[in-house]
Parts: sequence; C-alpha cells; structure tokens
Amino acid sequence: MSHSSDSHGDHEQVGHVAPLRALLGTGIALLVLTWITVAVAAIDLGEANIYIALGVAVVKASLVALFFMHLRWDRPFNGIVFCGSIAFVALFLCFAMTDTRAYRPDIVPGDGPDVVQTIAENQ
Repeated sequence: MSHSSDSHGDHEQVGHVAPLRALLGTGIALLVLTWITVAVAAIDLGEANIYIALGVAVVKASLVALFFMHLRWDRPFNGIVFCGSIAFVALFLCFAMTDTRAYRPDIVPGDGPDVVQTIAENQ
C-alpha cells in the first residue's frame, strides 16, 4: 500500500498560517492594553477601576482568541460559541454582583492594616 503525493492534494499545511504583521500587531496591542491596566490600577477611580479592568481584560481575551487561537479565520459557528460564552460569563458576573450589595454593611473601608486594626478594635 503506497501513498502517492497526489493523494494528499493541497493539504500540505495544517490549520491557518496567520500573517506575521497580524501577530506582531496583536502582541503590541496586548502590551499597550496591559500598560493601560497597570496605569488605571495606579489611579484611584473608585468603583470604575474594576469595570475598566474587566473591560480591558475582555478586549485582551478577544484579541488572543481571534488572532493567536485563529478564531478569526475559523468557522463562524466557533465565533458564535465564543461570543455566547462571553455573554454567559457577563451574565453570571451581573448576577454575582447583585448579591454583593447584601453584604455592603459588613465591608470595612480602608487599606489592609486599617482593616485589621478596625476588626481588632471591634472584637
């Protein structure tokens, strides 16, 4: 049983070869978004910090899935599954965040040492 080179046809490569320009651009965008995350963490924006950090994380995860995992060049069904999973995670986070308001009176404001001191004084 011999295999001729004609039996494989045009399928010499496996998967999709992403252009180097797209990979470098995505890598640079990920570095810039990481810098933005660190810069926002250094600035006190109150509750907006977590929303900005989550938004940047979603953009970074989308870039990784689209370009490094080749989802951009894959079948549309896989993109629908990816978008659906992101939507379900967002829905779960919304439900989880509504529950945190019930515990708001128990939160001790301040830094770590201040919290430890406040708890020690109240006991």
